[in-house]
Amino acid sequence: MHLIPPLAHRRAAESVFTASDYTAKMDEDILENIVLLTLVTLLSALQNLFFAQKVEHEGKTHTSRSFLRQGTPAFERVYCANQNCMDAYPTFIAVLWSAGIFCSQAPAAFSGLMYLFVRQKYFVGYMGETSQSTPGYLFGKRIISFLFLMSVVGIANYFLIDYFGSDVKQYIQTLAKASSALLLIP
Repeated sequence: MHLIPPLAHRRAAESVFTASDYTAKMDEDILENIVLLTLVTLLSALQNLFFAQKVEHEGKTHTSRSFLRQGTPAFERVYCANQNCMDAYPTFIAVLWSAGIFCSQAPAAFSGLMYLFVRQKYFVGYMGETSQSTPGYLFGKRIISFLFLMSVVGIANYFLIDYFGSDVKQYIQTLAKASSALLLIP
């Protein structure tokens, strides 16, 4: 029978406890850093479902048989608006998550919510007259550019830390928070 000295036994128990605590704490920290981004992503998925339902409804309402690509001018506008939104969606998701992870979650999530609002405005505007969708398109482009800039600055800060030991993340986050409010100015 091997006897483990009491001190070594306590250290082994403490290290196991500490490792699980560390893992639980790490999981909480990770979730805290992505929860807002996840909410915006889920809201954007719901918005995509809404757009798809509008296309399906318009297609079934104005055609006697089933859902077809060609139809009335109203269907063509709804279908085109949906396609335009879906074309920009992967870019939006990529810059949203990159900006949120590498720079700051709150301004990225705020910008993401604004983008969803603008995308809704674009979709509804495109269903009426295509010229009504132009403000939504331009505003959405500005938000995507802001998220892209946040991503680039956050990644540049990562390399500054890695290669030069200089961390300017606090300054970048403060600047991102202040400038995200400027997106509201038309």
